[in-house]
Amino acid sequence: MNSAFVYIDGILLFFVRDLRIWNKEMNLKPQDVMVVLGAMLKPPATSTYQDRSWQLAMSVSEVHAADRRLKAAGLLAEGRPVRAALEEFLVHGLRYVFVPELGSVVRGMPTAHAGPGLSALFAEDDLPPVWPDPEGVIRGLSFSPLYRSAPEAARRDIKLHELLALADALRGGRARERKLAAELMHKHLKGELHAA
Repeated sequence: MNSAFVYIDGILLFFVRDLRIWNKEMNLKPQDVMVVLGAMLKPPATSTYQDRSWQLAMSVSEVHAADRRLKAAGLLAEGRPVRAALEEFLVHGLRYVFVPELGSVVRGMPTAHAGPGLSALFAEDDLPPVWPDPEGVIRGLSFSPLYRSAPEAARRDIKLHELLALADALRGGRARERKLAAELMHKHLKGELHAA
């Protein structure tokens, strides 16, 4: 009886441990969104982890772990973003999963409707949304970035800055801003727009 009990516990403990690992892999993290947006510009199939980690201002291990989670979630396959699934997630799910924290007036880098891509379509705000950044040149209302390295990555790649700003408009913008951001993101995903 004692050995049967240990045997059953062994199977149960293995099952519970295996279930915990599975759940951990399926939980997307905010940096995964940044990684998949970067993959739109530099597909994993055509660039190295080293190149992508520099582009995103992340470590190689962070990019690799994000790729695993994105594949498990069905947002990345065969070294490329799954564009239809990605669009559905960005437009309909992002604002519920990664809610931005809005804060006080800070110096930073413009994002959402004040960032590249949408800023030309909206009148200037007295206090636009900005990622807090000591190197930023604009004062505005603090808007938490998807990941702490977003401002540095945006400085390195204006195209990535535009995609991140569109994602921020989708997750924290008003109805009109979200609608226009969704239209622009759709065009980027279809390859009709080249971020400027």
